[in-house]
Parts: sequence; structure tokens; C-alpha cells
Amino acid sequence: MRRIDVIIIGIVILAGGGLVYFVLQWAGLNTLNAGIWTQALLVLGLIGWMVSYLFRVVTSRMTYHQQLKEYEDAVLQKRLEEMSPEEIAQLQAEVEAEKQAKANQQTTQEKDVSSQQQQ
Repeated sequence: MRRIDVIIIGIVILAGGGLVYFVLQWAGLNTLNAGIWTQALLVLGLIGWMVSYLFRVVTSRMTYHQQLKEYEDAVLQKRLEEMSPEEIAQLQAEVEAEKQAKANQQTTQEKDVSSQQQQ
């Protein structure tokens, strides 16, 4: 986000707060109550924005994370496209061997746990 965008957003929020203040006065609230309700609405809006921001941070849905994932996917796709059929077959064989080794390791660990529980 550019600096001018942040300035414009700030001006819009400020003007929105002023508009809410005058609408509340027009609706019949005195200046004190209109000011309190305007501040309450602006604070609730700020808290809502902060909660949505924290949610995006925790779930890694930030723009940076999305751009990084898209870049990594594009790099991997390009590498895959540049590979010869023999290299792809070799890579698939390696992946299958790793999967098999991992499955064997898990099976061995499960057997060890069950034998320890029997003792």
C-alpha cells in the first residue's frame, strides 16, 4: 500500500466520523451524546479491523504469504516443465521410495509401542 493510500484512508475515516457525528445530531442527539456515540462507533470499527488483521496473521492469509506461495508454486511448476521425462520418472520413483520408507518407519514404531504396552 502506498503512502498516499494510507493518507486517503485516514481522511475518509475522519470525514466518516464527522458525518456520523452530524447525522446523529440531526437525528436529535445532543452534541455530547453524538460525540460519544461517534467515538464508540469509530473504536468498534478499529477493534473490528484489528480482529480481522490478527485473524489473517494467524491463518497466514496475509498478502505477503499468498504472494510467496504463488511464487514458490510458479518456480516449482517451471522446474517441472523444464525436466525431461526421465528426470520426472526418477523424481517420482524417489518420492515413492520416501513414502514407502516413511510408512515402514511408522509401522515399526507402532509395533514397538504395542510390544511395550504388552510388557
